[in-house]
Amino acid sequence: MMIRFLWAFFCGLLVFPCAAFLYLWLGYAPVATKAAPLPFEKRITALALNARISRDASKQAGLPPTEENLMAGAKVYSTYCAVCHGAIGQSKPPIAKGEYPPPPQMFDGKGVTNDPIGVTHWKVANGIRLTGMPAFTGTLSDTQMWQVSQLLANGNKLPQAVRQFLAAE
Repeated sequence: MMIRFLWAFFCGLLVFPCAAFLYLWLGYAPVATKAAPLPFEKRITALALNARISRDASKQAGLPPTEENLMAGAKVYSTYCAVCHGAIGQSKPPIAKGEYPPPPQMFDGKGVTNDPIGVTHWKVANGIRLTGMPAFTGTLSDTQMWQVSQLLANGNKLPQAVRQFLAAE
């Protein structure tokens, strides 16, 4: 009886990985941006992302949200971010319509104003795998990444000059 149980147990250990491999190898896994997500895909990736960010994100801002820093952040945003995340008063950019998951529109609704600034900075610096969000470490200076992070954290209370700049872009 015990031998049959162990035989079934070991067969079960082999069948699941083999079936998963065949599922992927034969092309059944949804990999297109328009395909439905895998079961639990959002939950698993959110769990891993949130755990990593809570461990690594800075607890304090690297610079204050002065009008000068917010305007500098707006210039960085319009150059590097607006192509996917959109600008103030504009509809979703064409690139965003084809991405999965769709990038949040930063100035339509709450954006990321409710996220701690360190979380936004971590996402800007490190990117997020399999989302289209690139890492800007090596492309932008740390000051520029903090400036755009301050812009996004204060997106619902920007000075008029910064709002006008972003709307004009």
